[in-house]
Amino acid sequence: MNYVADRPGVPVSEVSIESVLLDADLFIKYSSPEKAHGLLREAIERSPRSIPLREKMRDICIKQKALTEAAKQCLALVSLYIAREDFDLAYDRLQEAKLLDPRISVAPGLEAIRRARRPEFAVNRDRSPQKVRTDVTFAGNLAFVSIFDAVQVIESGKMTGLLVIKSDTHLGNVSFNEGKIVDAECNGLNGVMAFREIIEISSGTFEFTTSDHEFAVVIAVTSNTNFLLDVLTELDNERAEKQGLKSPAKELM
Repeated sequence: MNYVADRPGVPVSEVSIESVLLDADLFIKYSSPEKAHGLLREAIERSPRSIPLREKMRDICIKQKALTEAAKQCLALVSLYIAREDFDLAYDRLQEAKLLDPRISVAPGLEAIRRARRPEFAVNRDRSPQKVRTDVTFAGNLAFVSIFDAVQVIESGKMTGLLVIKSDTHLGNVSFNEGKIVDAECNGLNGVMAFREIIEISSGTFEFTTSDHEFAVVIAVTSNTNFLLDVLTELDNERAEKQGLKSPAKELM
């Protein structure tokens, strides 16, 4: 079993990858998980973009309770699935990474998925920042800080308050109770329909102000992350149906 160590630095071929995966399964079968881990680690170093190798490493790490390493593999897989335009699996691995290691911020991954699926929303970051208010809890420019980042900060701080988003074409707000999304308004829409509009905004400014009272619950969520992923998935599927196509992820199945 010298597929990996015999020629350092040379990418592992598809045939060798199959051999590595088979050997890793044998090591697990005969209670040698550390050997399986070492074999896969060396193969991944040589072929870092191999999805099968990283998926096998993720699977073994989860079974062996090496959750930090499993989460690391999930994040690497998010990037690989985005590159393959397999957004459903990218969402799944991003959510799994958060479950395996709650310290992980999913905001960068969510933003990367959004930019990949809607490249027309890419923002020119060379422009001068817009002026924002400073008499609020925190504020920012969506050219530099995404809505996902703002939601992550509010959730982490378990804050109750109102996030106001302003752009050339949208004026919206999202209500939070102890960090959880509970309502949204945007251009005359309310609830989930309003949030669907807000999540697509990529330019403009945002301002968050804390509140001493909680807001009425119009959107009931158990997890902001799950809610965000669900909305993004629905938008993808609806857009594909309007174009008379399968979703990008389903086309690869």
